[in-house]
Amino acid sequence: MQKKMNYLIILIATILMVGCADVENVSTTKEKTDQEVPAANTNENSEKAEPNTVDEEPVTEEQAPEETLIETNDELFQGYKLIEVDGGDLSGNREPNVVVDIGFEDREYWAFTNEYGQLVRVIADEIIIQDDSKEPVLSSGRYYSDEAKVPGVESDTLDEGHIIADSLGGVSNAYNITPQESTLNRHGDQAYMEDVIRKAGGVTNFEAIITYPDTDTQIPSSYQYTYTLKGEEVVDFFDNMNPDEVNESLGLTESEASDSPSTSSDTNGDISSVDTNGNGQVTIKEAEDAGFSMPIMSDHWLYPYMRDNDGDGMVGE
Repeated sequence: MQKKMNYLIILIATILMVGCADVENVSTTKEKTDQEVPAANTNENSEKAEPNTVDEEPVTEEQAPEETLIETNDELFQGYKLIEVDGGDLSGNREPNVVVDIGFEDREYWAFTNEYGQLVRVIADEIIIQDDSKEPVLSSGRYYSDEAKVPGVESDTLDEGHIIADSLGGVSNAYNITPQESTLNRHGDQAYMEDVIRKAGGVTNFEAIITYPDTDTQIPSSYQYTYTLKGEEVVDFFDNMNPDEVNESLGLTESEASDSPSTSSDTNGDISSVDTNGNGQVTIKEAEDAGFSMPIMSDHWLYPYMRDNDGDGMVGE
């Protein structure tokens, strides 16, 4: 009997020990689980935070092109205010330190003024010749019936001179007009340059630099034109003066006058006084030695006796 009681006590004790061990294991497992939950939440929060960082990147990428565009414009127009002026505006006033598009319709010809409102620079990547078959050109060959009244143009000896002519796609407001000596504008270097560009069908890399004797006047003292013609860079520089008076001051007028009967009115084709070697052809040197100025145009009586290698109607250009 005593032995049975001992076995029973041992059995109960064993059951109690096993039960306590299970409870301890369950408690330990629960504690571990509770400790792992915040870590899982932390990872979840971390994963949710990552999309916010990703969302910020496209915003920066979208802004980049706009910033680049602004920098490009700033580089071209740095220090100048870009304004719009109607191409036919007859006002002669110019704003200081501005840039204006003076190209007719879609052309982009940029004109710049200095702090005194003087027109000092005009640039164009490409000069596009006037197309009177597609553009609204008047019977006079101009886009507008009149030009801006820049101070000085009302003089008897000064024209409303275009920096870029109508025939080359320029407008007629004050940002493309300067008071220019009439003979120079109509028959001199300015007219000759425009004719060359027209016959070439346009040019590229065009730049005009206009200088003045002082800061008070709007009448230029000189012009310099640089442009690329058929792959060659051309630089034309001339003073804002009557070329005939300049030639006279250089002693060239008398020589030309003495040769006038043979240079302008000889319609019989007598080239014996010019063709020094008697081969029936006149070279540029022979013509110049005889007192003729270049270029010789296609309507000149000497032209048929000269060689026009590029067939543009001019010899000695």
